[in-house]
Amino acid sequence: MSGYGSAGGALIVTAELPPALQARMNALRQAHFPPERNYLSAHVTLFHALPPSCEAELREVLARLAAGPAPDGQVEGVMSLGRGTAIRLASPALLALREGLAERFWSLLSAQDQHRPRLHVTVQNKVTPAAAKALQAQLGAEIRAEAFRFAGLGLHVYAGGPWSHVKSWPFRG
Repeated sequence: MSGYGSAGGALIVTAELPPALQARMNALRQAHFPPERNYLSAHVTLFHALPPSCEAELREVLARLAAGPAPDGQVEGVMSLGRGTAIRLASPALLALREGLAERFWSLLSAQDQHRPRLHVTVQNKVTPAAAKALQAQLGAEIRAEAFRFAGLGLHVYAGGPWSHVKSWPFRG
């Protein structure tokens, strides 16, 4: 999607993973996410639903933030989602960046976006609790702590299921 194209859909802001980690998370998602609902690449959501009316300002702010240094991140392990499984991430720097965005757009945030997120990549969702626990046990033995740097920030528009990519801003600092 190019230019201003949200056309009424909620805006989603993500943190982009470095290519090698993105490929591994995509492979996990392909292997374990129910195929009938797997229409997104692996992602780290910072905001779920900003209104389209803030798109121009949001683009400017994301571009300014991406001119700075890439936040350090850490793969920490497996996280239960109840009826799903995620890979838990940690990044105080990314959470600080997100906090600044939240303060700027506070009056526009949904109830979900007013809370500090638990950074993660969902690799399985909407399965039985037993299936989720089985995958968590399996991945718990496979996922290792790993340091990385986030690659950039992404802007997407919700299109009723799939997201439309609007723009990415690689970190340059």
